Amino acid sequence: MRLIISLAALFLSTILLQLSSGGVAPLDALSGIQGGFTTTEVGILGSSHFLGFFVGCWWAPRLMGDVGHSRAFAVFTALGAIGILAHMMWVDPNAWAVMRAMTGLCVAGCYTVIEAWMNARLTKSNRGRVMGAYRIVDLGGSLAAQMMISVLEPAAYLSYNLLAILCCASILPLALTRSSPPETSAAPRLRPMLAVRLSPLAAAGVITSGLTSSSFRMVGPVYGLEVGLSADQIALFLSSFILGGAAAQFPVGWLADKYDRRWVLIWLSIGAILTSVGSVTLGTGSPGAVFAAAFLFGICTIPIFSVSTAHGNDFAQIEEMVELSAAFMFLYAIGAIASPLISAALIQAYGPASLFLFIAGAHVILSGFSLFRMRRRPTLAERTDYEYTPRTTFILGRLMKRRRDE
Repeated sequence: MRLIISLAALFLSTILLQLSSGGVAPLDALSGIQGGFTTTEVGILGSSHFLGFFVGCWWAPRLMGDVGHSRAFAVFTALGAIGILAHMMWVDPNAWAVMRAMTGLCVAGCYTVIEAWMNARLTKSNRGRVMGAYRIVDLGGSLAAQMMISVLEPAAYLSYNLLAILCCASILPLALTRSSPPETSAAPRLRPMLAVRLSPLAAAGVITSGLTSSSFRMVGPVYGLEVGLSADQIALFLSSFILGGAAAQFPVGWLADKYDRRWVLIWLSIGAILTSVGSVTLGTGSPGAVFAAAFLFGICTIPIFSVSTAHGNDFAQIEEMVELSAAFMFLYAIGAIASPLISAALIQAYGPASLFLFIAGAHVILSGFSLFRMRRRPTLAERTDYEYTPRTTFILGRLMKRRRDE
């Protein structure tokens, strides 16, 4: 408990950052539609966020090495706050794309600092407790951020000012903590083909996870508007998705440790296909049915990233763990950058149902590829433990490496 209290500043900064950055995506979607943006332009905003996120993951470890943890956190926070505040000063889709890249850069940079600081405090005896608390903070903050849409007015100065205030406030707990910043570790080399070489299926699963999650979270508000949901109902729609993912972590983890992880991926993909078809069917039904479909969709899709990375880690040596994590984040970013633009263009051309048909198609390919890989290589007798892996930064690779070392 004493350790958790000592890390409370980091966790509070994480929550404030989640509330700020997590609230921008759905608010931008609703504000953009109200401001006359096309659905494709709204999709570009989501893609820009993940482009900035990936650049931040690469740049943050290097900036920490140059100026230190606290100053790096201040730089990224300032970039995020500027990006949020500028929204209502220049209402233009191209300008907003640049601003969203700034908020993506902020998220990646701040999370890198927080996780590097946390990594330095972990030991064999406290790792489980700290990571458990961090997962709760990560999921809880994400859930609360989606619910904020029910009280934030689209295209309003007050809404963006509030998110900018939360972004600025995230620097206060970390700046006032008495804990000494850790030494800066060397930034990992970026070797995307390492993941493909060790486990092509894990690489495919991570890309599919990026396609699925970013499509839903970045373009989901547009889908909600298209099927007639109000702003507060869109908040519940997005929150149901995250709740489903949170509820699935323990049972899916148990299955992934007990059975062949490729079969777990196949059944999750089948579930994603069925829930996608169900979402299309229920899209014009009652809001309760739409929320239930989103909850089941989250159960089937959110754990795919963790199951895929666990499967990839089974084939990695200890010294490859950090670079493998960086490779997975790169592959996730590839899917996450591409999918909002693709899914938004599909919605504009073919209607809201095309969002889930696109996602279903990606999972048809993943399940087929999983069956193919099962014929090419047998499962391993000794495997790593399943871990819920937040899709945050490269630093998670160091946490996983320490787990293997222990």
